[in-house]
Amino acid sequence: MAKLGLLERLAAGPVICAEGYLFELERRGYLQAGAYVPEAVVDFPEQVENLHRDFVRAGSDVVEAFTYYAHREKLRLIGRERELETMNRAALAIAKKVASEGDLLFAGNISNTNIYSPGDAASAKETRAMFEEQVGWAIEAGVDYIIAETIAWLGEAEIALDVIRQTKIPVVVTFALHKEAKTRDGFTPAEAAKRLADQGANVVGLNCTRGPRTMLPYAKQIRAAVSVHVAALPVAYRTTTSEPTFQSLTDKEPDCAHCVPDGRSFPVALDPFQTTRYEIAEFGREAFASGIRYLGVCCGAGPHHIRALAEALGRRPPASRYSPDMSKHYAFGTDPRLKEENREFTDRL
Repeated sequence: MAKLGLLERLAAGPVICAEGYLFELERRGYLQAGAYVPEAVVDFPEQVENLHRDFVRAGSDVVEAFTYYAHREKLRLIGRERELETMNRAALAIAKKVASEGDLLFAGNISNTNIYSPGDAASAKETRAMFEEQVGWAIEAGVDYIIAETIAWLGEAEIALDVIRQTKIPVVVTFALHKEAKTRDGFTPAEAAKRLADQGANVVGLNCTRGPRTMLPYAKQIRAAVSVHVAALPVAYRTTTSEPTFQSLTDKEPDCAHCVPDGRSFPVALDPFQTTRYEIAEFGREAFASGIRYLGVCCGAGPHHIRALAEALGRRPPASRYSPDMSKHYAFGTDPRLKEENREFTDRL
């Protein structure tokens, strides 16, 4: 039987796409915070492969090639530009290998270039060239669709969309929404998404920067504005109305905040703001009930977040075998075989 594509799956129900590779591999010690270049695909390929499998086992339908920030500008900054093609092809090969192990989608990935400037023809030309080379390698690898993600400029997103559309495969484009709830060129998320949908994007929406609480209202606005499928992939952090992005989160506990470099929690002192798996589950249920079908978690996500999202959508992935069951906990459990004196001690723990 032929594998169903992205659009066929979305027509039938939700599609879960795990992201968050940068933060998870940084936490594990395989890439550097700051530059956030996916060097691990060539330096520690087995770790990237294992993380792909961890996310799949937790419920991801998609194996997304770890090519976020594997573009010419980022590699130039860390002195590895000569490895640009090698790094992209390695990431694609790893993802393709894992995707071939099950009924999974294999996705290519391009992202914000950090060089695009509106009204600057030279930067637009360079941006297009950077997208074209990455998209070309993804197509040669046989991806099922391509994601253009974490883009803050509508103009840059339009270039990405145009490049991918030339390949005739499905396109997902997601914006990063910063503190001001507009693209950097002044469009509301709904306006920007509508523009992309009208230009042929198959899925539009938001990813990264905002947690569930501050992303979902804008994802719902996009859902109301477009007829195509909508994506929402928040970061796994508790952003608020006063600090709506994970870059803006600040630790208010003086005994802890004093040791944070520059007083800025982003990116490696965000631990106090981590969302629980239950918050991600709640987000998934509400988003899906609102008609948002392309769902996932971005920076800060671990496999337990993806499993919680999958379970909230009615699934039981392989990792659900080990979902929490407190009934046999020595103190908090309810199993009658447990020692009563330990159960009676719970309020003193």
